[in-house]
Amino acid sequence: MKTTVAILTATSVAALSAPAMAQDATDGAFTGPRVEAIVGYDVSKAGSSIDDDTNDDNDQSIEGINYGIGVGYDINAGGIVLGLEGEYTDSSADVDYDQADPELFGLGDVNAGRDLYVGARVGVLAAPDLLVYAKGGYTNARYNLNGSFDGEEYRAKIDTDGFRVGAGVEYALDTNTFAKVEYRYSNYSSAELDFENDRTDVEIGEIDTDRHQVMVGFGYRF
Repeated sequence: MKTTVAILTATSVAALSAPAMAQDATDGAFTGPRVEAIVGYDVSKAGSSIDDDTNDDNDQSIEGINYGIGVGYDINAGGIVLGLEGEYTDSSADVDYDQADPELFGLGDVNAGRDLYVGARVGVLAAPDLLVYAKGGYTNARYNLNGSFDGEEYRAKIDTDGFRVGAGVEYALDTNTFAKVEYRYSNYSSAELDFENDRTDVEIGEIDTDRHQVMVGFGYRF
């Protein structure tokens, strides 16, 4: 009888201590500065204001792999997480340009360049080690323009300004490391044409370019 009681007692203690040990492993998670590597799927396309329903070629998208780094700082305020963040990414997306039958998505014969983002996020702890969050902020994306004039090739950059919103989940692997998955949507509404030489930059004015990304990340929290 004493042996049975001892076994039951040990089993109960182990069952109660397992969640506590798991929680101890993630105590302090989602708080403090962080750095991360991110990669995912990236697609840019013409926005709704310039869609041409009679010609699908005017609403082509460019697709590729988006990759880069991010930094941030979070505060865990008792189950509500508030944070600031920034990113630098690049992309392999580009136009498959055919001069005889160009299928352009709104900005011409371009390939996606670097993208800068700064914003904030707010989340709730669905579990001690799982954060569900929404985010939003400012993004400045570059599209590299390829062209020629009088048989001479030239290069220019289209700098675009817009906003980004998104949502995701982040899982604390332990106190210091984490993995995440997120979706984000960006819209660029103004642009400037920057030339490589001393030529004056040109304001393009209003544009409408949509960008959709699904990203995964792995990071370290200090």
